[in-house]
Order: sequence, then structure tokens, then C-alpha cells
Amino acid sequence: EMEGAEHPHNENAGSDPHRDCSDETGEVADPVIVEDIEPGIYYGISNENYHAGPGISKSQLDDIADTPALYLWRKNAPVDTTKTKTLDLGTAFHCRVLEPEEFSNRFIVAPEFNRRTNAGKEEEKAFLMECASTGKTVITAEEDRKIELMYQSVMALPLGQWLVESAGHAESSIYWEDPETGILCRCRPDKIIPEFHWIMDVKTTADIQRFKTAYYDYRYHVQDAFYSDGYEAQFGVQPTFVFLVASTTIECGRYPVEIFMMGEEAKLAGQQEYHRNLRTLSDCLNTDEWPAIKT
Repeated sequence: EMEGAEHPHNENAGSDPHRDCSDETGEVADPVIVEDIEPGIYYGISNENYHAGPGISKSQLDDIADTPALYLWRKNAPVDTTKTKTLDLGTAFHCRVLEPEEFSNRFIVAPEFNRRTNAGKEEEKAFLMECASTGKTVITAEEDRKIELMYQSVMALPLGQWLVESAGHAESSIYWEDPETGILCRCRPDKIIPEFHWIMDVKTTADIQRFKTAYYDYRYHVQDAFYSDGYEAQFGVQPTFVFLVASTTIECGRYPVEIFMMGEEAKLAGQQEYHRNLRTLSDCLNTDEWPAIKT
């Protein structure tokens, strides 16, 4: 059962007995090494290095829950980068909420071009070439407007504003060893707020009512339990884990925003499920047998 989330207490929740992988100057070093990494929390690993590196993530556990062979296939099958979608609105919104200072570095709003004229076509071509050279993702003015309205909708919710504005770390990478199997696990919370021991995960959905009933389908209860246990492995405390969910569909002139928290029963089920997935992976690694047929 999903529960509504309440504000945290207004006192410090204690010290942070985690491993801080920054250098002596206080600057966070990006461990570019992706073949081996020690358990701990790292604040400077790029998204690309994280996904290319070691450790089992929640999404990989999802594959194992489907069929173990799917886990291997997704790791090894080539990706046709020419066919991947240019813009995912959720990705842009995610950046706007969690890393607003990075938004202009990653996204650029396309001006209007008169495609009925040769000059307009050439201007558009030159613009797109420049964007390709800088690595920025092009968004339309309408997409930019929608993202901003969704962001302001989050900020209109008191707890949403608190989650966004509270001091914390976006996109930190946590690594820990599963005590039962010894497998290196990893997670990359959207935002952690260590002072109060909160984790926020940002989701977008076309149907916010559907989100309330579909969290088992998407194994969000597994995500909650897996991330929470990873956090506890570093900080020594079970965090408050919340989903900040923003609708991409307008209702009554606004983009709805809600904040959800799993009930204890759902969280326990998620914990049992991910441990079962890890045991399956351990068996596959030990026998080098990877079942591919769904049962």
C-alpha cells in the first residue's frame, strides 16, 4: 500500500557514518575505473561510467526476475544509437528538478525556423550541427514550457519544495556487498538528503492514478527496499524513501504532482524479492547456466 509522506522532523538526524570518496581538498574525484570499485558512496561518477561499471543494479535484477538470460543479453547486445529517441521528456524534467544548474548545458531550446524557405532550412541545419558538436539535446519551446510548468507544480507542493531545496546529493552512486551472496550491488538514488536520511526518486507518468496501483508491476517496491538497504549499508540508518511523481498529462489546467511512500508490507515484499533475485544470479554465476525460457 502506498502511503502519503509527511515532513521530516526539524532536527539533525545524526552523523553520517558513510564512506566519503572525495579527495583531501574536498573536491569529489570521479573514479574513472569501471572494472573494479570498492564498496562506498561516490559523488563524482558520471552516468556513463556508472552504467558501464561493476555491480548489480535494480534494473538488472528486473531482468533476472524475467529470465537470467535477459540479464546477459542486455549487457552484451549492441545498441543501435541511430535509432534511440532524441528526447525523453522525463530525462529533461529529471535534470530540471535535480540538477537545474546543468539544464542549460544539456538542453537547448530550438528557435523557430521557416522551413518553407531555403534560408530557413539552412539555418536549421547549421543549428542542429552546432548542437551535435556540443552534445546538447534539442527541445522545442513547447517542451521547455511544459517542463517548466511541471517543475513549478512540484515547487507549489510544500513537501515537493522541501525535497528539491534541501541540501543533499543528486546522482550519487552507492556500492555495497550483499551479505548473503557476496555480490556487489549498486544503486544511484536521484537524491539523498543525509541530514534527515531521506531518499527521493523522481518519476514522470502519463496517468498518476495508474501509478498508485501499478507499483508492483514496475517493481517499485523492490527499488525502495534495494535502495534503502544500500543506503543503510553506508549510513547505518534505514532512510525514508519517497517517490515524487509528476504527471505529464494536464488536469484542470495543471500538471498534478503527488508524493508516495511504500507501506511496510510492500517494502518487506520488495526486500524478499530482490534477495530471491540475487540468489538466482549467484546460482547462475556458480553454474554458468542462464535459463532463457520463461515459466
